[in-house]
Amino acid sequence: MQTVNDFNFKGEKVLIRVDFNVPLNKETFEVTDDTRIKAAIPTIKKILNDGGAVILMSHLGRPKGAPEEKYSLKHVVAHTSKLLGVDVKFASDCIGAEAESKAADLKAGELLLLENLRFHAEEEKGDEIFAQQLSKLGTFYVNDAFGTAHRAHASTTIVAKFFPNKKCFGFVMSGELASINKVLTSAEKPFTAIMGGAKVSDKILILEQLISKADHIIIGGGMAFTFMKALGGQIGKSLVEDDRLETALSIIEKAKQNGVSLHLPVDAVAADNFSNDANRLTCKVNEIPDGYMGLDIGPVTEKLYADVIASSKTILWNGPMGVFEMSNFEHGTKAVAEAIVKATSNGAYSLIGGGDSVAAINKYQLADKVSYVSTGGGALLEYIEKGSLPGVDAILK
Repeated sequence: MQTVNDFNFKGEKVLIRVDFNVPLNKETFEVTDDTRIKAAIPTIKKILNDGGAVILMSHLGRPKGAPEEKYSLKHVVAHTSKLLGVDVKFASDCIGAEAESKAADLKAGELLLLENLRFHAEEEKGDEIFAQQLSKLGTFYVNDAFGTAHRAHASTTIVAKFFPNKKCFGFVMSGELASINKVLTSAEKPFTAIMGGAKVSDKILILEQLISKADHIIIGGGMAFTFMKALGGQIGKSLVEDDRLETALSIIEKAKQNGVSLHLPVDAVAADNFSNDANRLTCKVNEIPDGYMGLDIGPVTEKLYADVIASSKTILWNGPMGVFEMSNFEHGTKAVAEAIVKATSNGAYSLIGGGDSVAAINKYQLADKVSYVSTGGGALLEYIEKGSLPGVDAILK
């Protein structure tokens, strides 16, 4: 796997696909979370320090193939300049005369940010002519946008074919791939996978992959109630996928056949309404009263899960244990996060991936106390499911 460390970029104009899809406030369009921009800085600085020039391309939000003010990347120019300590130039389109002229005029150590790629419908279609127009801007291609590597878009995959001998991964991409491969192919045992979130259907493929790799699989979140109902439990009005009951039983059976310990909740915090102010009770997870729904794991489950995590040497966490956005139903998710931190401090390797897990670890300000926090939710899950991604394969070809 070649990364920016394997090249000297002196004299090169490097087209970098970054992930600057960052949240902006609605009033003044200022960046409210610059995590993704900060992640790309080491790659950018390596190239600039070598004596190369940098052309950055990214998407922002979900415009419908045409310019929209609220999705313009011009809003991140000042913030990016401040973080880099370099004046960032801006092109009001990502292809065409202005972009080509500004890219051509770049000198060593200078940096140009292109307008939102998704202002062109051809980007998401993976259009080859559009990719070729992008390729004209640089002499070298670097993909450092792991969060979009599962999409075969023009800028993430197709453009790479125009740089047959001058393409590589940036530090974000290489770090993500190294951390996932460490968990999937060389995990120190016991390996525990913690799966949460709302639906079994969202996690079927990843669960089937993990059954062949993990020693323990911990289940939490809304998906747990599909397992509970499949086993004959009473779950009140908890979230359930009735069309996935057989799937849940199949996963339980496959785990047994593979000698994997599948851990399901034993108690739950239930509420009579989906509201932080609802009436609450703690009960057995398979004895939730009619009119109540499970919104978090209970204290007995927290302790059981913490014990499993404490004995683990490798930990993958994807998905919360409950509705952690509400303060009365966040305790289980927080307890799992703290157990992972404790295990990490005792020598375990921990990978946190998936939007809600990352949001949770950030909410509790614990991101710097785990081994690795992935920047890509969908990309991480697809890589685990399939063992490859379009944006990764395009560089390796």
